[in-house]
Amino acid sequence: MISDLWLTRHGESIGNVAATTAEREGLDVIAIEERDADVPLSTTGAEQAQAFGAWLADHDGGIGTAWVSPYLRAQQTLSLAMAESGSTLVPLVDERLRDRELGVLDLLTRRGVERLHPEEAERRRRLGKYYHRPPGGESWADVALRLRSFLTDSIPAADGGALIVAHDAVVLLLVSLLTAMNERELLDFASANTVLNASVTHLRRDGARWEMLAFSTVSHLQKEGADVTVHPGSPDVEPE
Repeated sequence: MISDLWLTRHGESIGNVAATTAEREGLDVIAIEERDADVPLSTTGAEQAQAFGAWLADHDGGIGTAWVSPYLRAQQTLSLAMAESGSTLVPLVDERLRDRELGVLDLLTRRGVERLHPEEAERRRRLGKYYHRPPGGESWADVALRLRSFLTDSIPAADGGALIVAHDAVVLLLVSLLTAMNERELLDFASANTVLNASVTHLRRDGARWEMLAFSTVSHLQKEGADVTVHPGSPDVEPE
């Protein structure tokens, strides 16, 4: 049975950079050609992944199982870290760890949603972040449902420590599920805390309960001289 679980967000991606630039410049659309699953790490993101490798080298002996999102940016993060650390882990790819799908709102900034899909902006305000499902996309509740399935299938079958490399929404929702946060508690926590690129969140099991020991720590990046980047990801992960 897993005793310790570490959750890592991928390093900075070119999508993170493009989204932040588009929001700052007041654009409607984020300039990314790749589909979301194929967005790679930026140069900074690759450096962060290598710095994460130093963390992995220090913890590899305590990690028996590793899972990774099927998306390129997460797989590159773990691959570069393993190469840096010399880890012999054989990571398991699980599509339930993919990033949240935004449907018709994909590649749109806040301004773009308000201008191009005002009806969805209004629906989101009425339903709230947790339950709003864009057409063709997922709500936070939808992502939580597939993560419940992952936790039910995967966590009981593993022993010792485990590592998951995925995305900001996945980290937040796994924390909320394991620590039994309700909707309001999760949204308050998400508004006050950002899952930083290549950060590590640590949870430990105490009997049937999970305790969060650390959230979004980046001391390994600072120690290795890698940049710490703040890209909250989807607007649904940012404060109101």
